Amino acid sequence: TVDVHQVYKYPFEQVVASFLRKYPNPMDKNVLSVKITEEKRDESTGVIYRKRIAICQNVVPEILRKVSILKVPNIQLEEESWLNPRERNMAIRSHCLTWTQYASMKEESVFRESMENPNWTEFIQRGRISITGAGFLNCILETFASTFLRQGAQKGIRIMEMLLKEQCGAPVAE
Repeated sequence: TVDVHQVYKYPFEQVVASFLRKYPNPMDKNVLSVKITEEKRDESTGVIYRKRIAICQNVVPEILRKVSILKVPNIQLEEESWLNPRERNMAIRSHCLTWTQYASMKEESVFRESMENPNWTEFIQRGRISITGAGFLNCILETFASTFLRQGAQKGIRIMEMLLKEQCGAPVAE
């Protein structure tokens, strides 16, 4: 399990807009494409539901790709989000669509207005990975995957900070 907590010193609307435009990005060449496959708005609540599919490069080390199930060029991730502009929060759930018979990778994230300052946005993320059916490789793959997830979360935060600075200027002071 990997837990991440970050406060962006930018308003909720700007943070969400940057998040939705985050990939593909030259700072993370592993994400090849992101496509919206479904989008709808609940007229009564104003909540916007989106489903996106990301195509990512297979980052499993070459030595481990000798195992046939790991020898794929790309990995597909599905992300679902529920944006509530009235309450200024967005919940996100994502999971891996590749290797589902051997691995489970799930992330749950929330962007919400910060309690500290209404012009800031809090980001909370929890990611879980478990691997089964790979025999003696289970432990090795889980260690690699959790390290990759942790590093990916940190890289995602750096990309968000950079995008926010580029698109919105300096952070909002206290």
